[in-house]
Amino acid sequence: MKQTFDTITSTCIPIAIDNCNTDLIIPARYLASTTRDPKFFGDAFMHDLRYDSDGHLVQDFVLNKKGFCEAPHEGVHEIIVAGQNWGSGSSREHAAWAIAGYGVRVVISSSFADIHRNNLLNCFVLPVIVSPDFQQELFASIEADPQTKVSVDLPNQTVANLATGHAEHFSINGYKKYCLMNGLDDIDFLLKNVGTLPPATPSYEGE
Repeated sequence: MKQTFDTITSTCIPIAIDNCNTDLIIPARYLASTTRDPKFFGDAFMHDLRYDSDGHLVQDFVLNKKGFCEAPHEGVHEIIVAGQNWGSGSSREHAAWAIAGYGVRVVISSSFADIHRNNLLNCFVLPVIVSPDFQQELFASIEADPQTKVSVDLPNQTVANLATGHAEHFSINGYKKYCLMNGLDDIDFLLKNVGTLPPATPSYEGE
């Protein structure tokens, strides 16, 4: 979903699963679908952890617990605080589609699988890498109070735990930062800059 990105201040969904792979984020059976409907993929987000084999809610999974089961909307549950090595496993872009379709704008972790991190950026979801200590502080604050809010300031590249006042700086590729802040995907960027980009130097086979 194309949308501009500035500062997001929201309550968070804590998913403290280390090495959470893309098959957990969206099961492989959804990859055969030809739709790009965000709701379809959002409904499939973490499906096999949210539901048992009979289709019943798994009551002790975080997305089904009181305080976290409300669908994301402005200022509420737009941020996931995730375990380390988030998005490992296969490179399926559907995992990023599912996160974006669910309504999440930011995923915070101490580490991401590289391909998944890029897929998130392409879906206008901001992956924020923080120190393991800050990651654990966020988990602790949310456990103590599910209404804890976190503020992610993309222009200044900071993430702040509003419960403690602690903040960290995060890194992001300058091109992707520009695209997020202006709501541009790669094609939009090229079209916007037609006539202003330097011409490519042609190369010919055999040169």
